[in-house]
Amino acid sequence: MNEIPEANYSKKWDGDSRSAPVLVGDEREILTASLDWHRETFALKCSGVPKERLSDKGVPPSVLSLHGILRHLTGVERWWFRIQFAGEDVPLLYYSDDDPDQDFEDLGGDAGEAFAVWRAECERSREIVAAARSLDETGVQRSTGRPIALRRILVDMIAEYARHNGHADLLRERIDGVTGRAGPATGRCRPPRSRG
Repeated sequence: MNEIPEANYSKKWDGDSRSAPVLVGDEREILTASLDWHRETFALKCSGVPKERLSDKGVPPSVLSLHGILRHLTGVERWWFRIQFAGEDVPLLYYSDDDPDQDFEDLGGDAGEAFAVWRAECERSREIVAAARSLDETGVQRSTGRPIALRRILVDMIAEYARHNGHADLLRERIDGVTGRAGPATGRCRPPRSRG
């Protein structure tokens, strides 16, 4: 096997303290570790940004901002794990029928408080997943009334975070030029450069 020079790997994010996702484990362990890794990735991409800059909408005409993505992911955690899977009777966050896009567009409130709410929702999501006997357990998908497996919810949540981590990467670079590896530290995140 050819050795790939370290310089050809994607640059690691400064201050990256994430645990590498597990490479071997059962399905629940791999899916939950991957989701937690993506949660930590989002937090890392927001770290060090002054609170007043978290609401910058830096890629016009998009209305996306780090603060807006944070609010959106908080609502998504609650929606999928607490409301649709566990059937908890809790209010929606950052949503109303009259203003369905307020997660991204209404950036009032303190970003520090928004992070605290997000962390609490992530913790509640972890508790719900840990309490499930099997990934085959189902909740009810509100849009269709059909059952949805916890396994599917975990896969969809990983995709949700991966998509928004890409957005966060671009927004962060526009704010202060900081970039870094978004992929797992366990392997090459891009192919080696062509040697001609």
